[in-house]
Amino acid sequence: MELLDAILLGIIQGFTEFLPVSSSGHLELGKAILGGNAVPEESLLFTVVLHFATALSTIVVFRKDILEIIKGLLSFKWNEQTQFSLKIVISMIPAALIGFFFESELEAFFGGSIAFVGAMLICTAALLWFADRAKNTLKPVSYSNAFVIGVAQAVAMLPGISRSGSTIATSVLLGNDKGKAARFSFLMVIPLIFGKIAKDILDGALSSPDTPIIPLSAGFITAFICGIIACTWMIQLVKKSKLSYFAIYCLIVGLIAIAVSYF
Repeated sequence: MELLDAILLGIIQGFTEFLPVSSSGHLELGKAILGGNAVPEESLLFTVVLHFATALSTIVVFRKDILEIIKGLLSFKWNEQTQFSLKIVISMIPAALIGFFFESELEAFFGGSIAFVGAMLICTAALLWFADRAKNTLKPVSYSNAFVIGVAQAVAMLPGISRSGSTIATSVLLGNDKGKAARFSFLMVIPLIFGKIAKDILDGALSSPDTPIIPLSAGFITAFICGIIACTWMIQLVKKSKLSYFAIYCLIVGLIAIAVSYF
C-alpha cells in the first residue's frame, strides 16, 4: 500500500465515519470506480487501524462525558451515568446479534453492487430529510429508544446506510433532543468498534500483517485528526438542523450510482 493511498483512505474514513454519508457505501463505490483491487486483501489490518483511530477521536471529543460515566459507574450507585451506560449496552444488542449470527450473509452485500449501494444511500437521504424537519424537544433517550436506535445501527451495517445518519435521525424522529441524539450516537459505537477489534485479534485475522508501518501510521494519524474534526462538526450541524444538506448529497450520489449500474 502506497503512502498517498493510506493518507487518502485515512481522510475518507475519518470524515465519513461521522458525517451521515455512509463510509461503507463510499468504500464500495470507490472500489467500483478504481477497480476491484483498489483495496487489497492485506488491508484488513489497515481497516482495523482506521476504525481504531476514529474510535479514539470519539473518545477525545467526548472525554469529559466518558470520564463522568466512568466516575458514575465506580460509585456503584444507580445514577444518571449508570443508566446511560445501561442504555448504551441495550443499543449494542441488535448490531451484536446480527454481526455474530449473520456475518457471512452481511458480507454478501459487499460484493460491488453499486445499484444496491445507491438505493441504500437514497434511504439514508430520506431519513436525514425527515429528521431535519422534526421538532426538537428536550426529551432524553429512554431505554426503549436505545433499543430502537440500536436496531437502526444494525440496519446501518448495510453498505449505503449511514450509521451516524440512521442513528441520529432515528433518535430525533423519536423526539429526542438533537444534541443528546448526536452524543448518544457517537458514544454507542465505541464499544462495538473495540469489540470488533478484539474479535479480529482473537480470531488471528491480524496475525500476519503485510502493511508497512509508515503507511499504517500515516493512515492512523490522518483518520484520527479528520475524525476529531468531523465529529465536532457533526454535533454542531445536528444542533443547527443542517442534515438536509447531506440528504441532498446522498440522494444525488445514490441516483448516480443506480444510473451508472445500468450502463
